[in-house]
Amino acid sequence: MRNVLLFILLCCLPLLLWGQQRNSKYALNKGNALMFKLSYAGHSPGGDLADRFGNNFSFGAGAGLITGKGSWILGGDFAYLFGGEVKEDVLASLRTPEGAIIGNDRGYADVGLRERGFYLGAHVGKLISIGLPNPRSGIRLTVGAGLLQHKVRIQDDPLSGVPQLDENYKKGYDRLSNGLAFTEFIGYQVMSMDKRVNFYIGFEFTQGFTMSRRDFNFDTRAKDETERTDLLYGIRVGWIIPLYFGQEAGEVYY
Repeated sequence: MRNVLLFILLCCLPLLLWGQQRNSKYALNKGNALMFKLSYAGHSPGGDLADRFGNNFSFGAGAGLITGKGSWILGGDFAYLFGGEVKEDVLASLRTPEGAIIGNDRGYADVGLRERGFYLGAHVGKLISIGLPNPRSGIRLTVGAGLLQHKVRIQDDPLSGVPQLDENYKKGYDRLSNGLAFTEFIGYQVMSMDKRVNFYIGFEFTQGFTMSRRDFNFDTRAKDETERTDLLYGIRVGWIIPLYFGQEAGEVYY
């Protein structure tokens, strides 16, 4: 994943330079602006989350406002989390000594485990100009709060069903957990003067204080009442679609 993140950073360098070009003819990135954004991130887990899952990725979407004076930022975010590494074998009690799961055809069933989850929240922050020609580009700092949820997705074998893993029984194995989360972002944002290049990239850190939401885990034969601290840290890059509102009434740039 480190090589992927390094490649993303190198690809963004030309865009950083483009966003600083001065051209008064196209200096339309002024006033308040609505920002609609799409993003992608790669995360490494920490805390209790690292005991259950490996690295994950997320697709994000959101909307917000940046003010013309002070460049204050306010907005909301949704991020869908997914990953392919599950460290905690929630189906261990169903496996044979060889590690296989027997399907209803008495053959081995290919049952996979995946990570799934989401973050939903709001954020506030500020864009700090660092003396470059374009005042609408600079250091982006935000803090936010919301809901973090994650679970183990049990992926069925389409050719061999497992009676113990029908839709109702899966809930006893999926470790559904959620709770309050805080997130911080520090990075660089470009909103170019000619509006052609608008993006951000930076470091994202999330702390989730979650608990299991299932009444009973079938494999442990008990309710999990652990108060968890789930951490995520990584790089997020996003594309911004801005809608500018000029100083005069009715003046809109898009």
